[in-house]
Amino acid sequence: MKKTLYLMRHGQTLFNLRRKIQGACDSPLTELGINQAKEAGKYFKDNNVIFDYAYSSTQERACDTLEIVTNNKIPYTRLKGIKEWNFGTFEGESEDLNPPGDPVRRSYGDFFLQYNGESDIQVQERMNTTLTEIMEKEDHKTVLAVSHGGAIFMFLRKWEDIFNRKDKIKFSNCCILKFEYENKEFKFIEIINHDF
Repeated sequence: MKKTLYLMRHGQTLFNLRRKIQGACDSPLTELGINQAKEAGKYFKDNNVIFDYAYSSTQERACDTLEIVTNNKIPYTRLKGIKEWNFGTFEGESEDLNPPGDPVRRSYGDFFLQYNGESDIQVQERMNTTLTEIMEKEDHKTVLAVSHGGAIFMFLRKWEDIFNRKDKIKFSNCCILKFEYENKEFKFIEIINHDF
């Protein structure tokens, strides 16, 4: 039986605006971030998408986004498994300090491990494990999960060859990635971005 996962990035935060590395640390949604979340909520309402269950990262920016999207009308569960990539001692620093990408893995690879953070593979595995556990629940047919750009990027890379697509995938704040789930596999369907 096919199920549907809507995996969504949180709204713009103060650290996004100020170009700060924001993984395990947190910052509040900006006014724009709040409006992005409202627009995402409107998308679900206009398309008659009704969630059986909703999940959020444990980080405030994701929880706040989910509450705005759902108008505080559905309960949700907070999960550490879908939190953002931990960037170790780089947390809160300027994005200018991000390393160049690993040319083989086409991500940050193991770089942040040496600074008490996570590797790309660790992020991908915990995201995949957590989202698979969610979707394996029998009564979970249509699910919303609010997470983060880096974590979503690594999850998508497991299930989609994003570098050989004709169209580039843009991970804007409050973007919504739609997946079908069946037989313990995710199939990427589309991404919905709301341009502001």
